[in-house]
Amino acid sequence: VQLQASGGGLVPAGGSLRLSCAASGRTFSSYYMGWFRQAPGKEREFVATISGSGTITAYADSVKGRFTISRDNGKNTVHLLMNSLKPDDTAVYYCAARKGYGVVRDRDLYDDWGQGTQVTVSS
Repeated sequence: VQLQASGGGLVPAGGSLRLSCAASGRTFSSYYMGWFRQAPGKEREFVATISGSGTITAYADSVKGRFTISRDNGKNTVHLLMNSLKPDDTAVYYCAARKGYGVVRDRDLYDDWGQGTQVTVSS
């Protein structure tokens, strides 16, 4: 599946952003989708994931309670709503897709990746 992320930008601390990821293909609902992020000089880290049906979600501890992942299978899109943003959230955010079942936080187990969208949170 091909992925296209969008929605990044510059936002002050405490603000909100909504990222979107558009996917190609007719079997979107069979993919677990994930969001990852990579800050300068750091490894790409897990942010959130959602099951194909949208009923199962999981989050990194650092974003739990502030970020919400959702999906619209009719539109082949997945979203990441980010509230109460902090400067530490500054990173390039990537969406990723994985065939299979179960919550997976390991980036190496995701099959397809989007190009990334920059999120910058100013203090």
